Amino acid sequence: MERYLTPSEVAEIFGMSRSGVIKWIREGKIKAIEINGRWRIPYSEVERLISGKERVKQVAIYARVSSNTQKDDLERQLNTLKEWVKKTFGEVSVTEVKDIDSGLKEDRRGLKKLIELAKRRQIDAIVVTYKDRLTRFGFEYLVELFKAYGVNVIVAFQDEPKDYMQELVEDFVEIVKSFASRIYGHKYEKVIKCVEDVEKDS
Repeated sequence: MERYLTPSEVAEIFGMSRSGVIKWIREGKIKAIEINGRWRIPYSEVERLISGKERVKQVAIYARVSSNTQKDDLERQLNTLKEWVKKTFGEVSVTEVKDIDSGLKEDRRGLKKLIELAKRRQIDAIVVTYKDRLTRFGFEYLVELFKAYGVNVIVAFQDEPKDYMQELVEDFVEIVKSFASRIYGHKYEKVIKCVEDVEKDS
């Protein structure tokens, strides 16, 4: 069964504005149907545009989880991405990059590797399952950074996983721990205990 996306969802996939997608529709660059005055775009059209946008030969797939307890999900992400890339781009070179770290951290080893691959012109595109896999905040800035190196960031799916909020809480706890250790010094343990209690209650 065909899945339909809103212009905003398509804009997220291509790292562009909603108005840009509307312009594509009006120019006939992408097919869409109008339902009750609102545009809806078949996902097959998105796949067609991605595969035909440019000759993609080298793809980096990026997977991330917040903790070691989610390693199974990390492998699921990688397998899902490999299947999606093969279906969308055919036989291309695929580089697997992964992180077990908070999406709020900017110094992740895997993220640094992606930037290095882009700088060296060793990849044409980066594919992630969901936006938050790449980063919790500042997604658009990273998209612009990679664009500067000629690399497209592609979000394969739009619906967040069911455990999205739980992982967001875990990320929040990690960032609070990091700040608490710097700011409160010897009072660090008390602050952490309060945060962990709140996490359990949630």
